Amino acid sequence: MVHKEEQRQHHDILTQWLLADHQSTDKFLRDIALTLISAGRDTLSSTLSLLLWLVATHPDVEEKIFGEIERSARGTSRFLICKDDLHELVYLHAAIYETLRLYPPLPFEHRCATEADVLPSGHKVHKGMRMLFSMYSMGRMEETWGKDCMDFKPERWISDEGNIIHVPSQKFMTFLTGPRTCLGKAMSFMLLKFMVSSILWNYKFEMVEGHVVKPTPSMVLSMKDGLKMRVSKRKV
Repeated sequence: MVHKEEQRQHHDILTQWLLADHQSTDKFLRDIALTLISAGRDTLSSTLSLLLWLVATHPDVEEKIFGEIERSARGTSRFLICKDDLHELVYLHAAIYETLRLYPPLPFEHRCATEADVLPSGHKVHKGMRMLFSMYSMGRMEETWGKDCMDFKPERWISDEGNIIHVPSQKFMTFLTGPRTCLGKAMSFMLLKFMVSSILWNYKFEMVEGHVVKPTPSMVLSMKDGLKMRVSKRKV
């Protein structure tokens, strides 16, 4: 039997860190906690909500995603999509990319220069200078993404051969770039594809009439008045 005192113990990551390491400063632990919250939890929930909103307001995209899921799950009666089938969901993968382009869960980021340097643009950077950049704005630049940069268009991520187009991380900065790029990118895509495919395979979403979605930039991109939708069971 488990002792009652053991049952009351919390085994979260931050507690385990404290138990294993007695050298970390309060500032370091604060930064670790903020990173876990902003990059490991809220980013996924933000992206999931925004993707469901975009799918619900773009019936053609919903039809293509559902058709792809249906082909993958053909001949089965399961309620969840198998992990081994996720690689077949190319259009869904593209829809996630497109959601992240238009609505990155972390809309802006900053970096601190360790040494003085000159940027390719000619701007001088002094040691210790903080540089703020907006992934939200970069994903909507016409000179980078074309005249349809404001359109939700998953097809822009798919090649003529039906594969995902590789876009350099310097162009698509949602997961940052260089040696400090997001370590959880592959895991995030796997979780999002699993959640979205399983949800859309079983349920259909429609916007509540009159409800306006207002994405609001903050530490994590959120919706000012939430997301109000009607959910109905699919007949498959």
